[in-house]
Amino acid sequence: MSTSTQRSVLGSKDRFKTAVAAAFGTSVENYDFIAYGTASALYFGAVFFPDSDRYVGTLLSFATLAVGFVMRPLGGAVGGYFADKYGRKPVLVTAMSVMGAATFLIGVLPTYGQVGVLAPILLVAIRMIQGLAFGAEWGGAITMAYEHAPWHRRGMFAAIPQSGNPLGIALASGVFAWSDTLGGSWQWRTPFLLSAVLVIVALIVRSRLSESPEFQEVRASGKTEKNPLLATLAGDWPGILRVIALRVVESFAYYSTATYLLNYITERHPDLRSVALGAITAASILAIAVTFLAGALTDRIGRRPIYVAACTAAILFAFPMYLLTNSAQPALVVTVFIIGIGLIHASLTGTQGSLLTEQFRTATRTSGASLGYQVAAAIGGFAPLLAAALVGAFGWPGAALLYLAAALTGLVGILATKETWGRDERERVLRLVAEENRVRSVSGTPAGAVLPSSSESR
Repeated sequence: MSTSTQRSVLGSKDRFKTAVAAAFGTSVENYDFIAYGTASALYFGAVFFPDSDRYVGTLLSFATLAVGFVMRPLGGAVGGYFADKYGRKPVLVTAMSVMGAATFLIGVLPTYGQVGVLAPILLVAIRMIQGLAFGAEWGGAITMAYEHAPWHRRGMFAAIPQSGNPLGIALASGVFAWSDTLGGSWQWRTPFLLSAVLVIVALIVRSRLSESPEFQEVRASGKTEKNPLLATLAGDWPGILRVIALRVVESFAYYSTATYLLNYITERHPDLRSVALGAITAASILAIAVTFLAGALTDRIGRRPIYVAACTAAILFAFPMYLLTNSAQPALVVTVFIIGIGLIHASLTGTQGSLLTEQFRTATRTSGASLGYQVAAAIGGFAPLLAAALVGAFGWPGAALLYLAAALTGLVGILATKETWGRDERERVLRLVAEENRVRSVSGTPAGAVLPSSSESR
């Protein structure tokens, strides 16, 4: 433990502003990325590929969706490197700018009917850029919120930008539900074009953030890594593997439900498309609250219990989700999305903000968490494609088994991961918080300001 002048255990003075700004930016990034997934399920098979077999068109559409996920580990590696070496804030602003430009360009792309094979080529190229930007985004947003936060509330504060995930999903799903009433290509172009407004607002908000105090402390002490990425791969590779296992279940849980299941329902019951879109929107709104609550709960009982419970729920839900969907009953279809997205997926994402971040030290935190997170995302990005292929070969049980396999991977991953916020650590930090509150009360020093005396560093 250090005895020099330290950050406040109560967090920085910008802790709330930083967490909310990170959440706003994360919501925009997810809006952009999810818009592509929704359009892939509903429109792109017919718009950007030859008028051939509908099943082949769906596979090709999901293949372009997967391309973006393949690029995400590269984006995570590059973004993590620069965030750990030069700071979190510049990466956040750059990633947002690139993502916004790429998404807007999708909205003005010519179709296959207009320019032939050039259309899918352009789509894939832009999708690759999207993947790079999105890969660089997550690690910086989470570490900024985590490192500005009070030590005893890091689970909750790291869950705030995670709440931006379902918010972005809700926005994208809601806009698509509305644009579905429009005519012609405006049905799929409008959601991409509207993202420009969100991006501009998010850039203004993020440009006003202060740099992470924890990163500034490491940089001032000369403890930054010369090459954070290589240092992470050499010394923190077990943490990367843990993050991959923990993230796979969450990634598959979402894309198997919101993207593939949406396509599955639409193909078999076209009249339920609006019901499914509305259900995803409603489930995503619920997920905003559940994500935040799950993160806050981890500060009280630890990170592992919630993750174990969510993985177990996913295992039990794998087959019922298709049995309920096959009934073609609107109420049951809504129930599936509420459970799959609003409860299971949200519980996983709410815990991840702190759990995955705490697998690494400050100097390599963004690199390690981002790389593991985005490698798992690349795997999860193939969920709709794999599910479609398995259903084509084995029927709906094939997709259920895929979901089950991902859930089992997550359960094994969390059981193999040590608790990062156990009772002893919680009690130790609460004593530090009480002591700092006492010192501040006596000295009249506000929270976030540097105390005249030193405090213990976590």
